Amino acid sequence: MQVHLVDGTYEVFRQFHAKRPGHRDPSGMEVGAARAVTASMLTMLEQGATHVGVATDHVIESFRNDLWDTYKTSAGMPPDLLAQFPVLDDALASLGVAVWPMVELEADDALATAAHIAAGDPRVDMAIICTPDKDLGQCVGERVVQLDRRNDKLLDAAAVEAKFGVPPDAIPDWLALVGDSADGFPGLPGFGAKTAAAVLQRYGHIEAIPDDANSWDVASVRNPARLAATLAAGRRVADLFKVLATLRTDADVGTVDDWEWRGPREDFPAWAERFGSPGLVERAARLAQVRTTR
Repeated sequence: MQVHLVDGTYEVFRQFHAKRPGHRDPSGMEVGAARAVTASMLTMLEQGATHVGVATDHVIESFRNDLWDTYKTSAGMPPDLLAQFPVLDDALASLGVAVWPMVELEADDALATAAHIAAGDPRVDMAIICTPDKDLGQCVGERVVQLDRRNDKLLDAAAVEAKFGVPPDAIPDWLALVGDSADGFPGLPGFGAKTAAAVLQRYGHIEAIPDDANSWDVASVRNPARLAATLAAGRRVADLFKVLATLRTDADVGTVDDWEWRGPREDFPAWAERFGSPGLVERAARLAQVRTTR
């Protein structure tokens, strides 16, 4: 069995900013991105996916905003974009797809939780996290991979390490040192991507990096005295950045069985009509019929 865990927030942003016409429903509300993502999930099911969960940020802010003042917010985001998240949540549920709208946690936390659950289920051969988000690299493992659907690029643990220079379990440490502009925290001065990777390859995690530069034995790093001093002075903030970068695995996403697609609900035709896409109804019904006769 394979499970597909989809970053709905990324998909909405991607579709909203794609160079294609939007679509307004009969009320005049822009719903083009929600329509495109819903259709994309149906296509995924038609291509053979059986167990699908979609995580969304019902609100952009999360508990992490209480920990760091400049953590990402919804400030400056187009209202036509933000308004489509609840639309997508409801449309996907109507299609029969498991959807996890996050409020206190983030969509990435839901994906991490689902990957953790899937990896612990002996029936699951592979859990595919569908997102290019580097944060999710920390979840990749023996039966968990990451898929960039847009570029059709699949990352296993070896590919994550080749890309970032550290194994999946050190991704939070790497982000803490390097920073993550998308999430709004800067990392520590002097720690670029290659430098952070070299240090973490030697010591594994931030906690194991010595404060004393004389104890460093990372040959490829320039000016270790300055870096060691920076880390020694900034350990508290580095630890905080690692908390920000570490995904939670306690979101409410149900079980693998809850993610199995069993067909659309009775109200799905109304959503297809609102989207101006009546063909979605026939496609979903036909697929449900095929699934039930197997």
